[in-house]
Amino acid sequence: MNTNWEAFTAAEPDLAKTVEARFAAYTHHILATLRKDGSPRTTGLEVRFLNGELWLGMMPNSLKALDLRRDPRFALQANPGEGTGMGGGDVRISGRAIEVEDAETRAEYAEEVEPPEPFHLFRTELTEVVRTCVEDDTYLVVQVWKPGEPVRSLKRT
Repeated sequence: MNTNWEAFTAAEPDLAKTVEARFAAYTHHILATLRKDGSPRTTGLEVRFLNGELWLGMMPNSLKALDLRRDPRFALQANPGEGTGMGGGDVRISGRAIEVEDAETRAEYAEEVEPPEPFHLFRTELTEVVRTCVEDDTYLVVQVWKPGEPVRSLKRT
């Protein structure tokens, strides 16, 4: 099953638009990876949505890149912004990061993004997208998408 950004966008266009807007609001976000010993590591990261993919670019031999090479599981949290407003809600994407070695794909990415060279490039396979927001100043709403399933919405007071 294809679980890249394009597949998510096709399955849930409204939620995808909201999630992408949350990531577009700020440059830096928080990536969680797993260290050798299995404990979590969180680091800052810029992300790009290009050509139907969610891309993670990293400096060479950065600890987060080495983590993903060893264990591709990640969680990516959108920058919540200043204060407590969280316009658009709180957004998290979980999945697996697959390192891209293909020279043509890397060149296309580099032409578009102009990252510092050299760099690691990972494309993502999504396992979950979650948006949490407050509705009508009353309800906490949690929207959860998983591949092959419709969005589930949970409402709490």
